[in-house]
This record gives sequence, C-alpha cells and structure tokens, in this order.
Amino acid sequence: MTVTAPRRSSALPSHRPQRSPRTTPRWFADLGGVVAGLTMLIVTALWVRNGGVQQLAGGGSDAVSAIGRLTGLWASDLLLLQVLLMARIPLAERAFGQDRLARWHRWTGFTSFWLMIAHIVLITLGYAGAAHANAFAELWDMIWTYPGMLLATAGTLALVMVVVTSIRAARRKLRYESWHLLHLYAYAGVGLALPHQLWTGTDFIGSAASTAYWWTLYAVSAGAVLAYRIGLPVWRNLRHRLMVERVVPEGPGLTSVYLAGRDLGRLPVRAGQFFQWRFLDGPGWSRSHPYSLSATPHGRGLRITVKDLGDGSSRVASLRPGTKVLVEGPYGKLTGETYAGGPVTMLACGIGVTPLLALLGELPYRPGEATLIYRARDEREIAFREELEWFAAYRGVRVIYLLGPRATRPSWLPAQYADHTDAGALRQLVPGIAGSHVYLCGPEAWTEAAQNAAREAGARPEDIHTELFAW
Repeated sequence: MTVTAPRRSSALPSHRPQRSPRTTPRWFADLGGVVAGLTMLIVTALWVRNGGVQQLAGGGSDAVSAIGRLTGLWASDLLLLQVLLMARIPLAERAFGQDRLARWHRWTGFTSFWLMIAHIVLITLGYAGAAHANAFAELWDMIWTYPGMLLATAGTLALVMVVVTSIRAARRKLRYESWHLLHLYAYAGVGLALPHQLWTGTDFIGSAASTAYWWTLYAVSAGAVLAYRIGLPVWRNLRHRLMVERVVPEGPGLTSVYLAGRDLGRLPVRAGQFFQWRFLDGPGWSRSHPYSLSATPHGRGLRITVKDLGDGSSRVASLRPGTKVLVEGPYGKLTGETYAGGPVTMLACGIGVTPLLALLGELPYRPGEATLIYRARDEREIAFREELEWFAAYRGVRVIYLLGPRATRPSWLPAQYADHTDAGALRQLVPGIAGSHVYLCGPEAWTEAAQNAAREAGARPEDIHTELFAW
C-alpha cells in the first residue's frame, strides 16, 4: 500500500545530503582483477627462470620438489593478496564493495591454505626422496635446522586455527567478537609463515628480480595494512572526534544513536555506507560492530539505528550523551554512485531499512519514481514510520508494507503470498521493475531471494545494488 503523511516533524533528522565523495573510476575494478592475475603469472615466470621447468623435467624427487616450490610460491602470493583484499583500501572498497572483497578474501584464503599444505607435503617428500630418508624424520629435521622454519611452523598453526574457525559450521557456533579476535591471528600467521622463504627460498633469493618482486609485494601489503587499517582510522578519529549526542528508542529492541563531531562535512561518506563502531563506554569497547547510517549524512551529525540482537548491540540502548566514539570506515558499495536519475525500487527487510532510508534522502529521483517495499513480521516492527510518511508526502515515494510470517519456502515474500512466484509478485508490486535501479538490504537468505526475484523480473544485474553483513 502507499502511505501519505502529515507535515514533517522538526524532530526528524535532515535528509539534505552533504557533498558526495569522489566517484570511483569505472576501469578500476577491471584493473584490480588484471593486476591480481598478473601477480600469479609473474610468480610462475620467476619459478621458470629459477630452474623450475628443468627441475620438473628431471623427474623423481626433483620433480616433486619443483611442484612443491611452485605451490609454495602460489600460496605466498595469494596470502599477500588476501591481506590486500581486507586492508580496507578506500578505492578498492568503493570499486568492489566489502561483501565482494570478503568473498574473494575467503576464496583466496582457503585456496592459499591448501596450496600451503601441498607445499609442505611435496617439499618434505621431495627432500626425503633425495636424501633417502623417512618423510617424518625429514620434516622434523627441516623444522629444527632450516632458518626460519620454527617461525613458519608457528605461523602455519595460526593459519590452521583461522581456517578451521572460518568454516561455516564453526562460525555459526562462535560469537562475532570471538571469531573476529581469532581471525586477527591470520596477520600473525602470514607474518611468521613467509619469512623463511625470503631467507632461504631459491625462488626468493635466486635472482635480483625475485628478491625485488617479493620484497615489493611484502612492503605493499604491510604498508596497506598500516596505512588503511591503522593510520587512516586514527587520523579520521582525531580529526572528527565523534561523540554520542543523544539516544532515542525507536521501538521494541530498536535504538537510534545521534552523533556529533567536528568538521563532519569533510567526512567522505555516502548514504548507504556503514562504519565499524566502538563506543568508549567501558569494558568491551575494543570490539567493533558494523552499523549503517540510518539518515543521509549532511555535515551536522550522523545517525545509526541498532537492533538488539544480543551480540553486543544491546549495550547501545544504555549509551549516555557525551560518550566518545571510534569509527573505521566508511565502507560499502550500497550507494547512489552510479545512479543519475530514473525509477528506483528499494526492498528492505527488518533493520535492513536503515541504509535505504538514508538513500531515500540522497538519491535525486523525481516524485513518483521511487518505491520502497518494507518487509516486517507485524506493525510493531515497522521503524521510522513518520519519516517514511514524510518521504511519501513530500518526495512522492510509494511505500509498500509487506507484513506477516515467513513463507514456508525460501522467499522474500510473507506467507500470505504463497500463491505468487517471487518474480511475479515483484512485477505486480512494481510494474516498472525492469527499468529500475534496485537497492536491497536485509538478512542474507532474504536478500538472496529478493535479488534473484529482481533479476527474474527483468532488472539488469548492474542496476541491482546490495551489501551483505554476514561474517
């Protein structure tokens, strides 16, 4: 249904956007993929230059060692690319979005891990074959006598722990805070596992080109982490000095936090993006949580809205005015960067309405061009009704509420639409969906179903924008 509204309350936040940050060059995403592929080709070429093919042609234990060298090189390259993927490089974040970077990070992580295991097994077998020794005895001797191998063993164990806790079944049993803390050991694992190759590895010190390449890749990876995971957040926090201005209950288990700070008009954030937040209100402040802005950033303040999910979010309701805040970000690609006008369709489920509410204030759509479909279990779960009514009345937004329990089948629709297909219902609700920019936000399974429905209904893949916060 479409809602209309009375005059906008002065208590509502301004949705007049501040100056938007620079857009990301369209060629950057393609360039990033090409560079990543080139690093693997360079590594392989260096292996060939340092006698890899000749050693492979020798057969026997030499061939096994040659393949072990190559898998070790590939594993090392992917480990460092994995670090770069999650170094929070702003240009990469804007080009790809954090959910896509996280997927690539996960893929490269598991791939590099199994290549590393293959490297350990093959090198051990190759060396044992050449020495006519027992493989386990050879491995033990390598650990205790080769330079850097004790560090590499400790790093390998750290990476094993990270990989095991990254398996979906294990992640479901861990709290986010515990998983995040364990995941930080990946940096220790990379830092400890790779140096032995720089000290003794033929493919690292066998030529000036190899040495230059690997030290450069190490320096770029370490520099990116220091600059963007530590340096940039420290500088932004010192510059903007965010603090809690007021805390407002929005409904059952839902709380908005209004934040003030210095020079916020220069904070390079767009509607739809999120920060990692730390509230300096006592024990547990060191654990960060990702929350999207729930109002268009306008230079005079920020707003986030948090649902009490019991994972540390419950403490938000008890924050006091004046509490200092640390942030990392902004992150995310659920923005209007590529939108230049025309029909807009937004689909929100539950607390997923928050970044879309911010986008409603920033996007330059005309009256009648924007539709927001808001999925909730019942009327009590509808947040920001007054603001949505204002958008309906003064910016011509069609607001459609889909209420009711979940459908028994995987679907973005409530149970009462069980006789509709996902795509058919979307076409019925938004006849012009095929020509719309589509913005989606909600739980992972719901978002996937809504995204599939939008594609089946005719929306172009490049016009479907979403961001997942699953870890």
